[in-house]
Amino acid sequence: MEQITDLKRIFFSAGDVSGDVHAANLMKEFKKLAPQIRLDCIGGQRMKALSDNFLCDMVAKGATGFVEPFKKIFMWLDLLNLIGDYFDKEKPSCVILTDFFGFNSHIMKAAYKRKIPVYYYVCPQVWASRRYRAKKIVKMAKKMFVIYPFEKKVYTSLGGDAMFLGNPLLDNIPEPQDKVFKEDKSAEFKIGMMPGSRPAEIEKHTKMFWQAFLEIKKIFPKAKAYLFAVPEVSNETLLNHIGGKNEDFIIVREQDYKVRRTMDFVITCSGTATLENALLGLPMVVVYKLSWITYWIARMIIQVPYISLVNLLRRQSVVKELIQQDATAEQIAKETCSVLGSSKRFNAMRKNMLTIREMLGLPGVAKRTAEVILGDILHSK
Repeated sequence: MEQITDLKRIFFSAGDVSGDVHAANLMKEFKKLAPQIRLDCIGGQRMKALSDNFLCDMVAKGATGFVEPFKKIFMWLDLLNLIGDYFDKEKPSCVILTDFFGFNSHIMKAAYKRKIPVYYYVCPQVWASRRYRAKKIVKMAKKMFVIYPFEKKVYTSLGGDAMFLGNPLLDNIPEPQDKVFKEDKSAEFKIGMMPGSRPAEIEKHTKMFWQAFLEIKKIFPKAKAYLFAVPEVSNETLLNHIGGKNEDFIIVREQDYKVRRTMDFVITCSGTATLENALLGLPMVVVYKLSWITYWIARMIIQVPYISLVNLLRRQSVVKELIQQDATAEQIAKETCSVLGSSKRFNAMRKNMLTIREMLGLPGVAKRTAEVILGDILHSK
């Protein structure tokens, strides 16, 4: 790549944990390719560690659903004013948005009005709901980087410049660990618990997952629970949800998947974690509980038959989904014990999951994306 000398700064924005991870990886590649460029951002702790100017921790402030964001409307407006002032003063060479359309769409509009090039990295899943979002992105973003091969057509059919360079999860996820599964009630099964990353998800899921584990332990008495926590939530908060310390409850904080890839089964909140588990070959049950008003709105607009990425990509029910009224400790425990009690079910689920990796491209996604964006900006000068 040609030497880049006239770029001064790039602005990044992400609003949830998975976006923070993907944007941070992309920022690392920019620092390698063009270390003289200042990287400014709003995002989470991973992006903050790499930024030259960190404006706000959006991940800590994030809200989910259709109702919760309105409760923070004045905070969002203040932040948008801050970003607008930043654009006017610093005039970044480009803006790179990662998912989180609800807020990032306003940043995109602010940049577009100021004729600052916008690149959308990890485009929102418009194929699942709210396809009108794709039209807005095509209108205002110079390039879109999609993370599933079938998404490219959604944007190109509207006249957008969309690219599939692979799924960025492949830059982080190690190869799955070999497993020899045996039906054994005395086995020391490792049960992963992933209640989500947002405060509302953690609030709704952690206690339920723990109650499910207590039921599982009646069948598999040597089982241990491993809760995978994000940096934004404290141990104290998690322990409060389960009623205090317990020798069977282990909190894990990691970025390298070394512990998670050893799990035998994972109780998982719907989201990116389900795809991570699939790439690691970890059998799971997918759970999600929302506020009722959010649930009914979601039912009206979601246009796909499943909520988990595993089932969507395989176009079949590979993993059990327990949503809203079906999301109970009893149902979670029943599904977990059913899989752990059957080598046939365990191995079939794992085999189905491992076919997904080949659908998502090759590692090096962040590097390829950074090269495209830098080359694009350079040749537009």
